[in-house]
Amino acid sequence: MANALFIVSEEGYWGEECIEPLTTLSDAGVEITVATPSGGPPVIDEQSVDPDEVGEETATHVAEVHETDERLRNPEALADVTPDAYDAVVFPGGHGTVWDINQDRHARAALRTAVEDGDAKALVVCHAVGILAFTRDSDGGFLVSGRNVTGFPNAWEDGIVTEQELLPDGRKLPYWVEDELNAAGGNWDAELDAETSVTVDGDLITARGPSSSHEAALVLLDEMGISP
Repeated sequence: MANALFIVSEEGYWGEECIEPLTTLSDAGVEITVATPSGGPPVIDEQSVDPDEVGEETATHVAEVHETDERLRNPEALADVTPDAYDAVVFPGGHGTVWDINQDRHARAALRTAVEDGDAKALVVCHAVGILAFTRDSDGGFLVSGRNVTGFPNAWEDGIVTEQELLPDGRKLPYWVEDELNAAGGNWDAELDAETSVTVDGDLITARGPSSSHEAALVLLDEMGISP
């Protein structure tokens, strides 16, 4: 049986970006392990379960899975998992990832292992794509250098933060994903005119945001040779 490791934020993951791939892969028979930086339950961004923000159907579904799925309720500590034991590593997005997942050395090692080992795949969604700007390859260069990627664009971020770059919850955004990916040598294209944006470059799959989550999960399954 194929398996996948989900590395999820304790600072605020975006519900659909985790729950959609989680349930899609599970329905396809993929065995899922969830890990967080400290081993505590992942924290959901309250906006991502707000019906006014995401719609009643999505909010209800995401909240239910978040509250009842035992894999999310009882995750592993990231330092205790073995990344090369998995066929895929999935990094759901959300603003919270900029504070924990993207800055975690074990998360970066898991990403590098998946992209470089030739057998596994990595799916990185939305703000989690920022981890690519801080992950080095085995030779010391940026893992993203020369790779085609998508992710959460500046044009969207600009509509969320204040002039002081404060998020709605009052936290200051420490960096913008698009800027960091460009600085690290990635070939950035968030395909702003398209309804969804999922980019495949070798064993690396990146997705723009919530609306791309389902397509990203299907692309990952296809890259793994699994029928949905």
